Amino acid sequence: MRVTRLMKVVALAVSGVALSATSAFAGSTPPGQEKPGHFSFAVIGDVPYGTAQIAAFPGWIDQINAAQPEMTFHVGDIKNGSSRCDDAYYNLIKSDFDRFVGPLIYTPGDNEWTDCHRANNGAYNPLERLAFDRSVFFANPGTTLGQNPISVESQAAAGYPENVQLRRDGVDFATLHVTGSNDDLQPWTGIGQSTATPAQVAEENARMANTIAVVRDTFADARKRHDRAVALFTQADMFDPTYTPAWSDISAFKPLIQAIVDESSSFKGQTYLFNGDSHIYDSDHPLAAGSHWLTTYGITGSADNLHRITVDGSSNNVDWLKVTINRPGAADVLSWERVPYL
Repeated sequence: MRVTRLMKVVALAVSGVALSATSAFAGSTPPGQEKPGHFSFAVIGDVPYGTAQIAAFPGWIDQINAAQPEMTFHVGDIKNGSSRCDDAYYNLIKSDFDRFVGPLIYTPGDNEWTDCHRANNGAYNPLERLAFDRSVFFANPGTTLGQNPISVESQAAAGYPENVQLRRDGVDFATLHVTGSNDDLQPWTGIGQSTATPAQVAEENARMANTIAVVRDTFADARKRHDRAVALFTQADMFDPTYTPAWSDISAFKPLIQAIVDESSSFKGQTYLFNGDSHIYDSDHPLAAGSHWLTTYGITGSADNLHRITVDGSSNNVDWLKVTINRPGAADVLSWERVPYL
């Protein structure tokens, strides 16, 4: 309910914009009514990293285009963490994104703004880089990138055009702007900061409040429509199995994880979380009862119906993830396969 959305978001000082979800790419098929089992989308992230991948990226996009997914999600990090955050690079990647035939939905990662304070990144102010990233990739809020863009619901009115929602075939999608580097609460040491600045903390707190509002609204819509699944997309891997994090690395994620547990556990359908960040494909249930992550974060409750998928990235970026919405009655609403680049 859009009035409910507005009331909830205003209460959090993060009002949203409700826009229709019409699809130029889907032809005359009404949005949300595509034939079950015939809808697929791509997920990529942490790409391109370095000179060789930058050169290969257009060809990889062409390979995704050839498979004709209905849309593609890029879960952030459009560069590696040791390269410069100069204007020309963002514009280069934007031109690559324009190569996608179908809609391209992108959520920013830490490498393109949070970590730009590093000397080898150009010692930029991260908040200035965030503003520039938005000016390049979200110049038309409420509309995706790609040659055949679609309209999406956007939180642009609150200042977060990158947080978008859409619905297809009984699945509610939401991109959430959540990054590594503790969601930008780690100090900007490259420009002389030893602790998080007041502006830094204020930005993260407001962005996280808006993100949680998006999560709650997405689930509310899914319940109202009796939809089959919710699919969330973030850059940050909040459950990286490859290392034991310090609390200062992950503390910012706790309120979001609690919100996801609250909403998912009371949702009769299935929940999927796609993320990048840790670069190694993984498929697990990090919030199921008994998971150590519940204890690590101090979470109340659990979400057995949440399935998390990490996409390959960085030097492991040798494939893209093809996700299919299965026919009603299937054990799993979504299924996926890793498609190697040729």
